[in-house]
Formats: sequence, C-alpha cells, structure tokens
Amino acid sequence: MAEAHQAVAFQFTVTPDGIDLRMSHEALKQIYLSGVHSWKKKFIRFKNGIITGVYPASPSSWLIVVVGVMSTMYAKMDPSLGIIAKINRTLDTTGCMSNQTQNIVSGILFGTGLWVALIVTMRYSLKMLLSYHGWIFAEHGKLSAGTRVWMALVKLFSGRKPMLYSFQTSLPRLPVPAVKDTVNRYLESVRPLMDDEEFGRMEGLARDFAFNLGPRLQWYLKLKSWWATNYVSDWWEEYVYLRGRGPIMVNSNYFAMDFLYLYPTTLQAARAGNVIHAILLYRKKLDRQEIKPILLMGSTVPLCSAQWERMFNTSRIPGEESDTLQHVKDSKHIVVYHKGRYFKVWLYHDGRLLKPREIEQQMQRILDDDSEPQTGEKKLAALTAGDRVPWAKARQAYFSRGKNKQSLDAVEKAAFFVTLDDIEQGYRKEDPVRSLDAYAKSLIHGRCYDRWFDKTFTLIVFKNGRMGLNAEHSWADAPIVGHLWENVMATEYLELGYSEDGHCKGDTNQNIPIPTKLQWEIPEECQELIERSLSTAIALADDVDFHSFLFDAFGKGLIKKVKTSPDGFVQLALQLAYYRDMGKFSLTYEASMTRLFREGRTETVRSCTVESCNFVRTMEDPTESNENKLKLFQLAAAKHQHLYRLAMTGAGIDRHLFCLYVVSKYLAVDSPFLKEVLSEPWRLSTSQTPQQHIDLKKNPEMLSCGGGFGPVADDGYGVSYIILDENSIHFHVSSKISCSDTDSHRFGKNIRKAMVDIMGLFNLSKNCTK
Repeated sequence: MAEAHQAVAFQFTVTPDGIDLRMSHEALKQIYLSGVHSWKKKFIRFKNGIITGVYPASPSSWLIVVVGVMSTMYAKMDPSLGIIAKINRTLDTTGCMSNQTQNIVSGILFGTGLWVALIVTMRYSLKMLLSYHGWIFAEHGKLSAGTRVWMALVKLFSGRKPMLYSFQTSLPRLPVPAVKDTVNRYLESVRPLMDDEEFGRMEGLARDFAFNLGPRLQWYLKLKSWWATNYVSDWWEEYVYLRGRGPIMVNSNYFAMDFLYLYPTTLQAARAGNVIHAILLYRKKLDRQEIKPILLMGSTVPLCSAQWERMFNTSRIPGEESDTLQHVKDSKHIVVYHKGRYFKVWLYHDGRLLKPREIEQQMQRILDDDSEPQTGEKKLAALTAGDRVPWAKARQAYFSRGKNKQSLDAVEKAAFFVTLDDIEQGYRKEDPVRSLDAYAKSLIHGRCYDRWFDKTFTLIVFKNGRMGLNAEHSWADAPIVGHLWENVMATEYLELGYSEDGHCKGDTNQNIPIPTKLQWEIPEECQELIERSLSTAIALADDVDFHSFLFDAFGKGLIKKVKTSPDGFVQLALQLAYYRDMGKFSLTYEASMTRLFREGRTETVRSCTVESCNFVRTMEDPTESNENKLKLFQLAAAKHQHLYRLAMTGAGIDRHLFCLYVVSKYLAVDSPFLKEVLSEPWRLSTSQTPQQHIDLKKNPEMLSCGGGFGPVADDGYGVSYIILDENSIHFHVSSKISCSDTDSHRFGKNIRKAMVDIMGLFNLSKNCTK
C-alpha cells in the first residue's frame, strides 16, 4: 500500500557484499517537518503559558520594574526600605561575587519580588472587583456613577490584549448560597404547581431540612468550596453526565444546524474541505490562545474559558460504572465515516496544515472508494448510541488489543469525527416543514450507527452539501460549541469561499498520501452486541418527534421596542403555549450560565412562577382587559429577568440542592426533601442558543437555524430557540411519539400563536400578522 511505504524512513538488507542501506528522503523529510511542527507548538504553548501566568501584567513589565529599581539604586536611593541591603549581606556570605555584582543581583532579585507582588496584588484586586455583581441587576441602559467607576477599575486592572485563558486565575469562585435562602426560593418556585395540601406537606419537609440536616450538609459543601475551584462543576460532570448508564444519543447529545437558506456549494467533498479547514484554523487559534475571551458589559466583565480546553482531541470513554473523558494534547488526523467504512485522514503535509482544496481531494478519494465494509464495521458506532455498560464490556473484551485497539485509538484520539452522509438533508422551499424536521432528526441520531456519539463533536456533511454538528454534552455546554460553529461558518463563507464551479479554491496535490482505511476484526459475539445496541438506539430514535421552524412574524427588534427582554418574552410565550397545549402548568427548566465564576457551567432558571401563571390565566380569560393582561405580563417578565440574574450570579436553586444531595449520599444519610426535589420531572425543558459571532445586519443571508436537543421527560417537551436578527426566531421542539399527550407540531403551533397574542397586547398586532 502506498501509505505504508510513506511511513518507512529507511530499509536495509544483508548481502554477501555487506549491508545495503536504502534511505527514503521523502519519509525523512516528513519526519523532520513533523518534528519541527511539534516543537513549534510546544514553544507557543510555553510562551503563552508565561504570558497567561503573569497576567494582568506582561513579561516586558518585569524589565521595566527591574530597570526602575536599578535606576533608583544608582541614584543613591533605596526603594526597598532596607531589603536590598539585607539581600546584599546574604550574598556577601557566599564570597563568590564582587560588590558590584552583588548590587546588581540584589536589585534584580528585589525588582523581581516587587514585580511578582504587583502581579498578585493586581490579580487579587481584579478578583475582588469581579466578585461584585450589582451591575447585572441595574435597569437596562441605566448605569449608576458607582457602576461606571467600578467598570473603569475593572478595565484598569484587566491589563492589555488578554488571551483566552488570561482571566482564569482572576475569576471569583462560585459562592455557596445559604440553605434557608435556597429552600425559600425553591418553595416559591413550586407554589403555583401545588395545591394547598401538597404545598403544606412540602413546606414541612423543606423547613425540617433547613433547620436540621441542611446545615450539616452545608458545612461539607462550604469546605469543598474553599478547597476546590468550583463546588459544582466536577460533580455535575460526573453524576449528571458521565455516570448516566442509558444512551447518550438523543438523551444527552445535541445538534447544530447549517445556514437556513444559503447554499455555499452543493459539492459534498468541497463543503467538507472548507469546513474541516475552518475548524482546524479555529483549533490553531485555540492552541495559541488567540481566541478572545468573551466579555460582557461593554467588553468589561470576562466569562470563564475553561470549557474550551477539551474541545478537540477528546473522546468519552465508556466504563461499567462511570465514563471518563480522554484528552490528548495534540492530534494530527481525523477519522471519516462513509458508507460503513472508517478512514484515517492526516491533516498535515510538508509540515503544514492541508489547504481546503487538498482536504477536498482527500474527501473525494473517500467518496470514490467503492470498497465494501469489513465484517461488523458498518454498524460499529451503534455501540456508542446504545446503553453504556454493554459498550464498556465490548470495548474491554474486543477492542483492547491488536488491530481493533489501533483502529479504536485512531477514532478516539482523532481531532474530531466526520461523517460523509450518503443522503440529502436541509431546508427545502417546496416542503419547509418536513424538510427541517427530517434534518433535525438526522443530525441528532442519523441511522444510529453513522455518527460516533462519544466524540466531542461529529461534523456531518450531507450528499447535497448541507452540514451540521452532533455534539457530546459532558465536556462543555452549547454556547461553547455555538461559538466554534458560528466562527467556522463565518470563516467558510466570508474568508475561504468557493470557485465558480463549487470547488474549494486552490490546487490539488497528488503527493499527499491517500486516506487509510482502518482495519477491524470483529467476532460474531461482538456483532451480536452491536445489533443489540442498535436495536436499543433505533427504538429511541424512532420515538423522537422533532419540529423545527422559523418564526418570522417579528424578532428581538419589536420585542425591545416594547421594553421587554427577548428571552423573557419567549419564556412567557412558552408558558402560555404549554398551558394551552396541556391544560396545566409544569415545572420548567431554562438553562442559564454561571461562567462569571471560575469553571462555572450552568444553572436552572425555574421559569414557571406565580407571576407567569397569573399572567397566563388572565390571557385565557376573555373578560379581562388588555390593560390588566399587559400589567401582569410586565410583572411576570420582570420576575423572570430577576430569576435569570440570580442564577447567573450564583444564587440559583438547583445546583445547590444537587450538591447537597451528593453530600448526603457520601454521608449515607437520607433526606426525604432532597430525594423528592431531585426526582421531580422537567416536563418543559428549554434553552436559548446565543447568537455570538455572525453579524446578520451586515450579512442577512447568513441566517442560521441554531440547534436543538431531545426531550428530557418521556411526557414532556424539549424546546431550543435562537433569537436571530431583528425579525426572526428559530425554534426546535422535541417530544416522544409514544406519549399520547404530547405533539411537537401541535406545540409549535401553540408557540406561534402565543408569541403573536402576547405582542398583540401592545397594540402592535398589525406588525405581526404573518
């Protein structure tokens, strides 16, 4: 095989005349260039580590401080208040330096110590400043003088040109709320969902917990918060994600869609070439920390960047009791799946990253390969779609040695996974509803064996050039993947582009080794396990109902005109839609973020409140005046915004109660209150995908669909939405077909009507009649 010869640097044979040595100069050249590439990456990481380590100062500031100290010394001044003299006396005892050398070394040592002290002082001051969150509760558009002074101080201590991880050591720790405060907030959240008798019983359980067991569990949680970087995140990752033994397909993984209307190219290999190259450019920026940290409040307040660390070269590894995340520092290949075959594709040649046209060439080689899958190979990835324990046992029994281990290592240590799908998907103007619904289902589960669900993300490129992502959830949350995806789409469309015939720009390169087919030896016993996992996955996939639709009657522009938070408006519309759909209220989950704190992830906003229920009931009462409905709407919207702000600033309900529950399990004590709280189903689970990078005012054609996820409860709905531009919002609704009470399309219609009905309260209905 050609690729095998490329890997051999030299060969030799023993003859009667001696040793005949045959060197492969091309192979030696590739080895040399590969080494240079590796050392470059090590140097860049080392340099960035120093820059990040001394932030908010800079390495050059050390020289300024030392020169300043030395200047004062030569001016016969002592800036150290006697410290330099003490260092001098200590050095004098060594007897190996002249007086002049001692003075220079003493000045450098004092200057370095002063520089380190300044760094620590600036970093601690910034951490104290960032611990203040009063700004988030201020009325939108109105900043007090105190807040303006605080912002100026934050910018002063933030340094210049921060890198991705520059702020990590300056971010405050997530605070542990008081038990009584959390219990009171919990009781307030469930009051509209319980009758007086149920609420009285729950209130008794809650008060008993707050005064008896709660303080004991809280002590351990406080201890952890002082010792660990974040008292929630490691337990959340382990117990919510990695210890789950059911399928992660649909239940945990989520998806991201392509542009809605824009078709950059219809050539599958070309689209894959540009997008893979754009993803690798993003990885290059990530390795060099050139991605700017996300800043709020007019580029003032930083968010935690820790979740970016495991974006690439990472895979979820199954275990019988708990999974683990395996991350390697670097990976020079990807693995591509096409028609049941797995191909290893190298990403570098001649010591450089492959160009888009070269990657397209590699993808086309795979598409043109008409070889058959090996026995058991085609449906192998179904193991990642089914229950975790059978996959863990199969991995240990059949993939821990020989060529199976080598091939599995290639998949798990790849930069990411790519599927070249052999079907067409995407929005079709002639059938918008069914085309988007089928597109969503294809991205979240496909055929259940053509996505590697354990990889951090799988890039899926369809036959007609449409694309999407399927992302594993344990390593990071959707905004991180969204940031990658928006950057990739912008780079592909605005920077890389395509030639007139739809191909990537540039030239092919026939010297690049062809992709390598991974080799497998899968015995019958393992094939049976694959089929069982596939049966489990197919049953789950066939039960998922998806409805994806664009709401273009109005968007955030009109919502802001009526002085309402767009997210609060949508959440109240969802409450009204759910009540009309089910005839009752339900515990509602909205994902918020806690990345104002170091290693923060998410918190729950309980969107179903007393105020929202009062508003919904009023909306359904024809005798109520519009004026009263509008008043109750504004109260409910204000309440929602307040709860969202509390969640962002560490004063949420659910993560605190979750951690108290984990502590109770470690202490082997039962809490009827915690057990009941943690078992309550989220029948309406919602999440907003933020629009972070693409400027739709400049490029309105780049309208995207966002992404979605499966239903959390068997008898509930999952709703994801992205507030796009001034005039549109895209919704993704999911539910279970097996539940007779839910219907994603019916709920979608109720969402549309609820949005329009609420906007009608503002006498703007003529603007939203589409």
